[in-house]
Amino acid sequence: MNRRTILALPLAALATRTFAPSLFGQSPLQKVTINYPNRSGSNWPLFLAKDGGYYQKYGLDTTLVFGVHPAGIAMLVSGEGQMVNSSLEQLMQAASKDGSLVLVGSSLNRGMFALMANKDIPSVKALKGKRIAVGQIGDAPYGYLIALLGKSGLTSRDVEWIPVGTDVSGRAAALQSGRADATLLTAPAYFKVEEAGYKTLANLADHDDIFASTAYILKKSVVASDPALPEKLIKAHAEGIKRFYEDKAFAVKTFLAYDKNAQQSDMERVYDLYAKPNAFERVPYVLAGAVKSVIDQQPDPQISAQMKAFDFHKVIDNSYVSKLVKEGFFEQLFGPPVKAEEQRKAKLAFGK
Repeated sequence: MNRRTILALPLAALATRTFAPSLFGQSPLQKVTINYPNRSGSNWPLFLAKDGGYYQKYGLDTTLVFGVHPAGIAMLVSGEGQMVNSSLEQLMQAASKDGSLVLVGSSLNRGMFALMANKDIPSVKALKGKRIAVGQIGDAPYGYLIALLGKSGLTSRDVEWIPVGTDVSGRAAALQSGRADATLLTAPAYFKVEEAGYKTLANLADHDDIFASTAYILKKSVVASDPALPEKLIKAHAEGIKRFYEDKAFAVKTFLAYDKNAQQSDMERVYDLYAKPNAFERVPYVLAGAVKSVIDQQPDPQISAQMKAFDFHKVIDNSYVSKLVKEGFFEQLFGPPVKAEEQRKAKLAFGK
């Protein structure tokens, strides 16, 4: 194309991504859709990767789409989405039923959940015979509750489960209306319940051995057609996590943009809950302990048998994180001190 032809092109045409690469030497951004199933801190790295420009830095034009589980899995299967960030429990169940999916990383293994109860209940052990509200039997919070009850010698049969069929707001309403005696709530929902006079019996943040993990899941065919995509996503999220730890004001402002009902004072407190224990993973391996806990805490006998029989090596692939470790990406991003974390996490990674 000669200079005269270029000058004759309409200005609008020059502005499109179709022409920009050839004229200005820029690569077009790759369109990617990512599902997130809740507006909680577990998706903070995604929000920061989007609003901080880190997806774009790695060549991705990313759209974040909210939709409760299993909407994200449906998006992957139909081709409407390329990645889901959700609880490891939900994603492992989906992957064990559909071998076309693959988990490639995990940015969170610690949950900011508080077990809230009526003020006349003194301890977790005192929940025996009491009513506990859950979204549904077998969901992720249900599994965390089983683990907390187990630490006090209780089993799932020692309490009465009250499925409310909704998210954290429904569980909080069940407690405050008297329909339930206790429930597990995320921050900042449990802040308001505390203020109303209810008691915190336990907090998952205090239990390193109870995994409340998330993971990134994609379709294998998408990865096969674009092997670099998982690395780009992991890099963008790692940049978001770095920004989280370094810039509280931006992190809080970003979260508020995705949850219009959240209050700044609450989110500043939530930020501290995540930042103090370094909850977000700088080196995002899917951990063997987290995988084991999902299988061990599965209450449904049929699903439990299916998951125990399934070879999760077929659907969990830590090679993308390992490759970035070998290339020095995390060390360059977070600095030399992350080397010790890389070595420690590599030993704990699933498949190692």
